[in-house]
Amino acid sequence: MELDRFELLTSHTYTTVITSRLQVHLQNLRPILSILFEGRKHQLALLGLLDGSVYTLFELVLLLGLVFTKSPNFHPKKWYTPLLSSVAISGVLSLAWNCFFVCNIRATVKATLWFTPILTISVGLFIILYGKSVVLVLGVPLVVFSIISALYGWLYVINKHAFTFRMMSISTGLLPARTRAIAVGSVIISVFYSAFLVAGIGGATATRTRLDILFIFILVISLAWTMQVLKNVQEVAISKATYVYFRRVEFMNACDALGATLKNQLGSVCIGSTLLPLIVLFRGSIRCTNLQDGCDDDQDIYTSTRGCYWIANHIILRGNRYGFVHVGAYNKGFVQASSDTWKTFRTVAGFEQLIDFDITSSICFYSAMGIGAISALTAGIWELLIQKDHFFELTIYAFIIGYFVGRVSSAWLQACVMGYYVAYSEDPQSDIFDNTIPQRIERQNIEKAKRESENRVREDEDEVITHL
Repeated sequence: MELDRFELLTSHTYTTVITSRLQVHLQNLRPILSILFEGRKHQLALLGLLDGSVYTLFELVLLLGLVFTKSPNFHPKKWYTPLLSSVAISGVLSLAWNCFFVCNIRATVKATLWFTPILTISVGLFIILYGKSVVLVLGVPLVVFSIISALYGWLYVINKHAFTFRMMSISTGLLPARTRAIAVGSVIISVFYSAFLVAGIGGATATRTRLDILFIFILVISLAWTMQVLKNVQEVAISKATYVYFRRVEFMNACDALGATLKNQLGSVCIGSTLLPLIVLFRGSIRCTNLQDGCDDDQDIYTSTRGCYWIANHIILRGNRYGFVHVGAYNKGFVQASSDTWKTFRTVAGFEQLIDFDITSSICFYSAMGIGAISALTAGIWELLIQKDHFFELTIYAFIIGYFVGRVSSAWLQACVMGYYVAYSEDPQSDIFDNTIPQRIERQNIEKAKRESENRVREDEDEVITHL
């Protein structure tokens, strides 16, 4: 009788808390909805609406887990400890990678390109060996992806190392003041935010209902989008300070640029964070198709009018990462800024091909994948040793969190290179720039002429054979 009364009281208290939270949330939404269509304020209003919804969802899911945790297979200490530890490790590794990069760019980048595929293959094999037949759907593709990335990092981009190392050294040679402080602070914020959402995911895992699976999916999407925003806010602020130096020879504090970004450009950053991953995915697919067709450069993307190539050539005007430079420097919208920067690139002969020749973005991606792989192995092996039931999901959660923390930690590097390229494209004759880019463009032209000559010779030989 006492037990039934306690369960009834608990259920009543739970219902009361849920109802009150929803009422408060609806009251908070009224001022947000009232300004949804008032000029540029609608962007920030939409951001507040989304954050408020995710925060309320987190509270509800966590409360569900705390009230109804009766699953015999879920033990909070055994579930939270490995995952939260892997989140902390991802933060430490991200800061360590930045320190190694500052000390020795070349050695750090080479180690990243070599060891990341090995680590990701290890994660895939770990899932295949110890997971059930269902999880092989993720383990096998991860191994295949790791092999492809190994071929890319070890063979395909070797000829691009020297130029990329040089551009990194030049663009980061004189960092804007407080850049490192922003990078470290962003990593710390990303770690705490990830731990915050881990608590919500754990609460949903404890109840194990179909609705909770939806909650977990929404929380993971929220994590990915928020990390994208955090990364891109850094890129806008730091690229602005870098651009101002190389364009106007003026020194700008990165913290001042960050304050202006949070105050004036947050809406454009959110829009860019949504559009850019989709555009990059589509254009990357076109470039992979280009390679499979036997073309060893991206010239077809810029000159062809055929189908997907034409789309890839025009969609880049609607969204590219270099647009973030003008978002910060001139307070433009993301689409307009992307269009202006890429059109400026096209005014400099061979500059588009040079931009794609640079592998800075690939290096940042590899570093994040490596950090995610180490985090995944930490959480997965730990959980496998103490409780096998949840090792697969903890491995996946740790990998996702580690990857995004790694992306946030390397945003400052991408921002410096972006600011340098945009500043150069607007005034290539400035005395502040050396001859690194002109020499690379000249070499591109020589290589292009050589390929065209070889193709003509090959075509002539084929015609002779056909005639005979």
